[in-house]
Amino acid sequence: QVQLVESGGGLERTGGSLRLSCVASGRTFSSYTMGWFRQALGKEREFVAAIGWNSGNTDYADSVKGRFTISRDNAKNTVYLQMNSLKPEDTAVYYCGISAFDPSRYDVHYRYWGQGTQVTVSS
Repeated sequence: QVQLVESGGGLERTGGSLRLSCVASGRTFSSYTMGWFRQALGKEREFVAAIGWNSGNTDYADSVKGRFTISRDNAKNTVYLQMNSLKPEDTAVYYCGISAFDPSRYDVHYRYWGQGTQVTVSS
């Protein structure tokens, strides 16, 4: 059974940094796109970043470009999201997902999801 487990969320001040991790199990995911999405309270889930299977193809939402970096370690079946210069508007539950498509911004392209990890940025 495919399982994704996110970790690394927490409470951070504006301008601080957090590093999220997402570990996949149940399948080898080295040939799949992995992505991060987030959902703030009362809002729809939105795309944050995605990375192709060989790490050579990445995509970022404009709101996080230059502040967040997505990376992956296929040997560990893990994808990371390094978040720097955090802002209060980054507060959300962050989810990782797996897709058979090229790095995609559409959550319908992601078949498996983790349970999410809460990120809260105080002003």
